[in-house]
Amino acid sequence: MLKIGDFSKLSQVSIKALRLYDRMGLLTPTHVDGTNGYRYYSASQLPRLNRILAFKDLGFSLEQIMQLLDDRISSAQIRGMLRLKQAELQQHIQGETARLARVAARLRQIEQEGNMPNYEVVLKKISPMNVASIREILPNYPAVGKLFKDLTDYLQQHGVKPIDNCAAIWHDAGYKETDVDGEAIEVIDKPLPESDRIKVYELSGWEQAACVIHHGSYNTIMESYNYLLTWIETNGYQIVGPNREIYIQGGPEQDNESYLTEIQFPVEKIG
Repeated sequence: MLKIGDFSKLSQVSIKALRLYDRMGLLTPTHVDGTNGYRYYSASQLPRLNRILAFKDLGFSLEQIMQLLDDRISSAQIRGMLRLKQAELQQHIQGETARLARVAARLRQIEQEGNMPNYEVVLKKISPMNVASIREILPNYPAVGKLFKDLTDYLQQHGVKPIDNCAAIWHDAGYKETDVDGEAIEVIDKPLPESDRIKVYELSGWEQAACVIHHGSYNTIMESYNYLLTWIETNGYQIVGPNREIYIQGGPEQDNESYLTEIQFPVEKIG
């Protein structure tokens, strides 16, 4: 029999790890001295320990390894767990490959411009939300302000308060000078009757949205749009739906430099 220290040296596994495996029932000592509590192991336990280490190297958790070492588990179940791990690792590799591409794109941009960009693009998941909405064909983009006023008046008449920042959805595939398909929305969490003009529905979420914050007036917001659209193309994404503008800090003025607007585009990786 080997003391825990000697077994640790032989197996090159720390004493701390061996004690953890004992507590979890993964690798129990062959003998524990009832007087002093010393743990003793056998060299014959090395194959089981090596199997634990092999599964750890594949990325399995100790809880999963307990299942894999269970005598009652079938070969089919082991294959199933390995296939799941394989898929998980492939997804991780794809995510890290995309991250590497974004790093490379950022490096190219800094090399071309000579300094850090003024914008930071983030990818995030957007959850569904219950909204009150007015959607109309507008003469221009600023005209969405009238929709927000009418929507706010309607909510106040029915005693409903928005629970988040208001937002606009632009449904056209590209920029338009006139006849803009725009929608004003307010997020609500209480029942609201509809009218011929006001609609209430669950606005769908997005698995992935490319987002950028525009700090400044609406008159200069196209600079942020151009940066975001260039980022989407450069990083191998494609737009898969209408974009939204979230008015974190805004108002009716077009040239207020204190405004904060988040621009969101739903995207998915090409290929």
